[in-house]
Amino acid sequence: MELTGAQIVVQSLKDEGVELVFGYPGGAALHIYDAFYSQEDVRHILVRHEQGATHAADGYARATGKTGVVLVTSGPGVTNTITGIATAYMDSIPMVVLSGQVPTHLIGDDAFQEVDTVGITRPCVKHNFLVRDVKDLAETIKRAFYIANSGRPGPVVVDIPKDITAQRVEYTYPKEVRIRSYAPVTKGHSKQINRAADLLLNARRPIIYTGGGVVLANAARQLTALVDKLGYPCTNTLMGLGGLPSDHPLFLGMLGMHGTYEANMAMYECDVMLSVGARFDDRVTGDLAKFSPKAKIIHVDIDPASIGKNVRVEVPIVGDAGEVLDQLLVAIASSGSLPRRDDLDAWWKMIESWRGRESLAYDLSDEVIKPQYVVQKLHEVTLGDAYVTSDVGQHQMWAAQYYGFNKPRRWINSGGLGTMGFGLPAAIGVQLAHPESAVACVTGEASIMMCIQELSTCKQYDLPIKVVNLNNRYMGMVRQWQEFFYDRRYSHSYMDSLPDFVDLATSFGHTGLRVDKPGDVEGALREAFAQKDRLVFLDFLTDQTENVYPMIAAGAGHNEMVLKPANDGTAPAERELA
Repeated sequence: MELTGAQIVVQSLKDEGVELVFGYPGGAALHIYDAFYSQEDVRHILVRHEQGATHAADGYARATGKTGVVLVTSGPGVTNTITGIATAYMDSIPMVVLSGQVPTHLIGDDAFQEVDTVGITRPCVKHNFLVRDVKDLAETIKRAFYIANSGRPGPVVVDIPKDITAQRVEYTYPKEVRIRSYAPVTKGHSKQINRAADLLLNARRPIIYTGGGVVLANAARQLTALVDKLGYPCTNTLMGLGGLPSDHPLFLGMLGMHGTYEANMAMYECDVMLSVGARFDDRVTGDLAKFSPKAKIIHVDIDPASIGKNVRVEVPIVGDAGEVLDQLLVAIASSGSLPRRDDLDAWWKMIESWRGRESLAYDLSDEVIKPQYVVQKLHEVTLGDAYVTSDVGQHQMWAAQYYGFNKPRRWINSGGLGTMGFGLPAAIGVQLAHPESAVACVTGEASIMMCIQELSTCKQYDLPIKVVNLNNRYMGMVRQWQEFFYDRRYSHSYMDSLPDFVDLATSFGHTGLRVDKPGDVEGALREAFAQKDRLVFLDFLTDQTENVYPMIAAGAGHNEMVLKPANDGTAPAERELA
């Protein structure tokens, strides 16, 4: 059948099985929007800002494993997506961004609302395309989806000039595409698998360290099976939470800058480390010169460029996390060997002594709400079964530390880029993907202001998200660093002239609740989640002085963690953290 380029875009999305598109119309994309008008198979969600569209598509992708789709116009439309594209790129989230462009004969002429979309997005996409012939449009869209959700996932931009969307051509959508220069390896090399199995079985102080790659590869089942088979301790990165159930007895908690004492000390003292789907970023490793000095490292990753990038690796294995873990399980079973039980018992005795430090303990108060308490009560009220999105800062770390994720794809946050404003629009994508599930956005008063206009989107589509605002009237993590490293010079971290969030939520047509007493926390949460058909904005006025502990300062090693000081009103001295 002969279709216009605009109709090809919409029909290609149908044939690709796309359910939702998040977007905002504009001149260069209007032919495509007109094509959306006459169909109902692909649902379009109108956001209030293009950044919100990318974060919503991102949240949808993280919660489902499917590719998130964005549609925007040229110029400011596409430049507004850059933060969201970069967020998805850093965390390896599959996304296809369709952007309108000025007509081909005007490209390069500084036409109205023209920007070099390909040039601007090149540093923060997995790939991008500029379509110059309508005959290439369907295949280009197919390629975009294939690239976005294969190998190491990531965002792909397809820039479509307006005249291309008006031209007509015979439509066929490819069943599959092959790209000669792009063939991701999914199975690990058998020799490396056997080397890894041998190294693991002969370890005296082993640890399994996993990241977001386990979640993205849907490999939580294989990870749990490996941990159970070996009896080895396991720790997750911020992005990997839920890969192993948080209540698993062999789980040490999150590692890294604000990880648990036992996880970080085990990383420091281990002699063999199996890393799966993690990239050894600076928030995990601390000072690389002090990182796991005694460890031989097995590194499993779908992206060969990630292996050995930051640390020296003994056994590199390129492959899909799930397939490699399956191979490792077979290799260990067929080896006829067992872990070194006496050494392992001694290792666990050491780990239990570190656990005894109770590094996540905090001081409850009858006078002021502790943010950690709110998160713990959130877990209790939702039975630990909610989808939790977050913004970035102290509230993000408290959610990661205290919620306790027992399933993958329940923890939705911006890890690599650290994007304030991510939480609310991401919750939109998650709620649309799972309309019957509880979705909570844990945020702070500074972060929520970044994309608060998306409360309007929530109203339009009747999304019953619960916003949990841990409001300490500061940019909390900025204030914490200024307290520790800048002699309490709180330069521009105080949030003056904040809105009344209850009135603001009400003005958008939602329910707002303000909570300022510890005794009212649980009741407010239960009241909010009992309202199944409404967004409820819970404004918790929390302790302004509370800091996130434990903490590894920049330049420190895992064995140089700072734990919460005695309850004497003092903060750690800068020299203790430097």
